[in-house]
Amino acid sequence: MTASPADTRHTDPRPTTADRVRQVVVTVSEIACLLGTLVGIGVFGTRVEETSGGSLSADATLLAPAGTAFSIWSVIYLGLFAYTVWQWLPSRTTDPRARATGWLAAASMLLNAGWLLVTQQGWIWASVGVIVALVLVLGLLVQRLTRLPGRRGPLDLVVVDGTFGLYLGWVSVATAANVAAALVASGVSQEGRGAEWIGVLVVLVLAAVVAAVQQQVGGRWAVAAASAWGLSWIAVGRATDEPRSMLVAWGAAAAAVLVVLATAYFRRRAGARNGSAQHGSGQHRTGSAARTGRTVDGQR
Repeated sequence: MTASPADTRHTDPRPTTADRVRQVVVTVSEIACLLGTLVGIGVFGTRVEETSGGSLSADATLLAPAGTAFSIWSVIYLGLFAYTVWQWLPSRTTDPRARATGWLAAASMLLNAGWLLVTQQGWIWASVGVIVALVLVLGLLVQRLTRLPGRRGPLDLVVVDGTFGLYLGWVSVATAANVAAALVASGVSQEGRGAEWIGVLVVLVLAAVVAAVQQQVGGRWAVAAASAWGLSWIAVGRATDEPRSMLVAWGAAAAAVLVVLATAYFRRRAGARNGSAQHGSGQHRTGSAARTGRTVDGQR
């Protein structure tokens, strides 16, 4: 019996050589990311906060999040492992979302490992270049997920959208903290009220950048959650640890709130736009059916 169009539409094509190569590269990149992590936490090397002369520690700059903030990496790393397994599932091997994100996911894992290895050498400005590349790769990946919304239930929502949303949101905050660390390590002073106001400006600009990203991707709660998490821990760090600055603490807290509000706004706007599009599509189908009915009646 010949398959109907509806049946063929849901039949996955056979995996190609490119699909298998992509799966292997993602897996190798995940292993490299894991090894880099072991170096970064001090199993094989020096802990990140002790590298680069302590420039990346929680009390090194006005924009350094408190130490607890970095626990989000455990969730992200677990998500990356789950993604690596997910893309090997037979039903996902040829999935358009796996094809669109696989190479970028692999690149993000390698850049992550690269950042940890660079900081081991004390190359603070090189680490800035790596983390900027990482945030750009993640931004492109999440944008592709938005353009290919063919999600298949909770598994994809958590493993793919959730993982890379958290990854992007957190690395956005980490990028600002990394730049601040490089500047201070290069001799830029963070003493005085002027430096504090610059810190406030930076966290507000960061919130604006995250909001702009959210506008492009329809407002993703995972991105907002990780960004707000990082900004909130900057606030905690400046309120409870050195260098102490209540001005920066309040600025970071306000930036976290702005990220959440902007996300809610863009999600609502995206929902309204999708609702309007579906309503218009429904009217079009109804009109077409009515015209077809009139034509049939006329033929009768």
